[in-house]
Amino acid sequence: MNILLPYLKKHRVEAGCDEAGRGCLSGPVVASAVILPEDFNHPLLDDSKKISEAKRNILRPIIEKEAIAFGVGFVHEDEIDKINILNASFLAMHRAIDQLNLKPEFLIIDGNRFNPYKDIPYEAIVKGDGKFLSIAAASVLAKTYRDEYMEKISSEFPEYNWSKNKGYPTKEHRKAILKYGDCKYHRKSFTLINQNQLDLFD
Repeated sequence: MNILLPYLKKHRVEAGCDEAGRGCLSGPVVASAVILPEDFNHPLLDDSKKISEAKRNILRPIIEKEAIAFGVGFVHEDEIDKINILNASFLAMHRAIDQLNLKPEFLIIDGNRFNPYKDIPYEAIVKGDGKFLSIAAASVLAKTYRDEYMEKISSEFPEYNWSKNKGYPTKEHRKAILKYGDCKYHRKSFTLINQNQLDLFD
């Protein structure tokens, strides 16, 4: 069982930050920032990629209720195409931090890079969502908010089946793009059809 740490440094207001949807072909990249009480713990909480959708949906209201503060930020496909996905991921985190009703003293970021946010010091932590509770909580919120959004827009373009694939580059999703073309929610700066994989679609 993975034991997540409650903080990087004790007695400091730390916000954990993570994003979801970076590798998708459609829809926004969504980030969350979460400040948890130092004594917070929950047996289900882990990196959102390691737990089921059902468990994520159980955790979301618990995190929102028990967090000292949380925020969620969206950067949509038109902005992603303008500034690239890496910068869009950082911008989504900045927007999430903007929403916190308590200014954090320190940020712990999932990943190896970050664009500084105002004057708040930070540390980027590779695979931080599997190491720290606040980053894991942020990963759960980012993932659930993004999945909810993709399910909503799926009814507008049911042919891509986003309610199932959530915009990720699955074989099914690429096949649908090949058949129907792209739509307004697709990221035009991404390779939507990989020419090397066209033989998969025969």
